[in-house]
Amino acid sequence: MILASIDIGTNTLRLLIAELKPGEGRSAPRIKPLLYKRAITRLGGGYTANGGIDKARAERTIEALEGFRDAIKEYGVKEVFAVATSVVRRAVNREDFLKDVLLRTGIEVNVISGDEEARITLAGVLSVVNGKKRDRVVIDIGGGSTEFILTDGADIAGAWSMEMGVVHLSERYLKSDPPRKSELEDMDREIKGVVEDLRRRINNHGLTIDKYSGKNGAEIIGTAGTITTLAAIDQGLTVYDRDRINNWILGRKRVEDIYGNLITLTLGERAEVLSLEKGREDLIIPGTAIALSCMESFGFDSMRASDAGLLEGVIQGRLREGHGNTDLRLKEDLI
Repeated sequence: MILASIDIGTNTLRLLIAELKPGEGRSAPRIKPLLYKRAITRLGGGYTANGGIDKARAERTIEALEGFRDAIKEYGVKEVFAVATSVVRRAVNREDFLKDVLLRTGIEVNVISGDEEARITLAGVLSVVNGKKRDRVVIDIGGGSTEFILTDGADIAGAWSMEMGVVHLSERYLKSDPPRKSELEDMDREIKGVVEDLRRRINNHGLTIDKYSGKNGAEIIGTAGTITTLAAIDQGLTVYDRDRINNWILGRKRVEDIYGNLITLTLGERAEVLSLEKGREDLIIPGTAIALSCMESFGFDSMRASDAGLLEGVIQGRLREGHGNTDLRLKEDLI
């Protein structure tokens, strides 16, 4: 059976089409990826609390989803599971957006909570992570929010969705090209404040932060575009290769050096940086600042990269639940 998952994020749309392969013996079925596709549409750009999702960004996003639908048809996908996260979650006009998506593409979208996003993302991340079970801090740096998951092996010890996304930070602080020192300092101040708030929430949850630090054998894993872009830059990849991104270890000093270089470049110069995905040239700065702040606050000298996350986790979850639930699907009459 061929399945597909779609992640409608604040900055990026992502599609995974995968074949379900039988497991050996009593083992669970395996997922064989057939196609990964992504489009940066910046759905959360220009978002306001009163107006919600910007009409032009919504149109651009739906056009990209129409392209996803065409790929879904081409591969003969039987079930589609589509989820939307931060900006759709809080937009006052989200129902209008979801209706337009369904009308134009036939794709029914499930808006998931921050807690659900964290849980599903963890399942996807752990599906590709090497190494033994251990205490982990998993961070998913998104366009509209950042998800933090603390684990005991494969079990979630706590999960928090923080309203700290790279689109918001870029639009609010980075007005100059290249950004001024004062702009970077103001942005960094907000990031550090959110991370400190996270630490308080962890303590209030009854968890010991020291347990989730590098000095006590824990590990930090990063997923989503910022981390995978940094891993690609670190390796000097000219062609993006997911197999080389997954489990790549990013040294903190190396990330600091990359950041130090990026903040001196103009948008145009950043767009030319090897491995930097077009459309991410402004967002890579706040994303890298978040990653560095998290490593510093939790006491890590390195971070493991994962290119798996929500997309893989959605399908992993559907495999565990079976295929009886059709809340997330592509309407057959529109295929």
